[in-house]
Amino acid sequence: MKGIDVSYHNGDIDWQAVVAAGCQFVIIRLGYGIRHLDHKFADNVNGALSAGLKIGVYYYSYALNVEDAKAEAQFVQEVLQEYGVNPELGIWYDMEDADGYKERNGMPDNQTITDMCSAFICALNEAGYSHVGIYASYSWLTSKIDTSQLADYVPYWNAQWGNSNDFPAAKMWQFTDCLDIGGQTFDGNEYYG
Repeated sequence: MKGIDVSYHNGDIDWQAVVAAGCQFVIIRLGYGIRHLDHKFADNVNGALSAGLKIGVYYYSYALNVEDAKAEAQFVQEVLQEYGVNPELGIWYDMEDADGYKERNGMPDNQTITDMCSAFICALNEAGYSHVGIYASYSWLTSKIDTSQLADYVPYWNAQWGNSNDFPAAKMWQFTDCLDIGGQTFDGNEYYG
């Protein structure tokens, strides 16, 4: 199944163009860090659902320890309940350091990163959300996050731009950051669910 992921960085989205391009789903950024809601979250959820797309959500982590990760999970739960959103395609914990925040503030060691992923997933599982997974680059999935320590049921979303998904356990593959739809550029994804 083909889809995109979006945040406020994508601006106003022509959802009919997204559907016309053959997309069937969208993963929407709920927020980032400690209690920061993506200010296009509601618009993106409503637009995607109105266009008949399946949705999931992702949360960009600024956690530096397990307590931060639990706080991020709590905020995700609060927002989903407040907005009445049921993310059919799951909740994804975006574990990376794209803007260098973790590096500037004391990059957690690999065990702490793995523990943060586990804490986020477990907190939302306990809140009743069964489909909670990890988004990360191929390099983070293979060298920073010890996926062998996470439960077998945890789904992975592999960001590996190019022609192949080399992470066999991935349930979703982000294959490009330059998918053109009606003159707008998106991250392109394949969902294997």
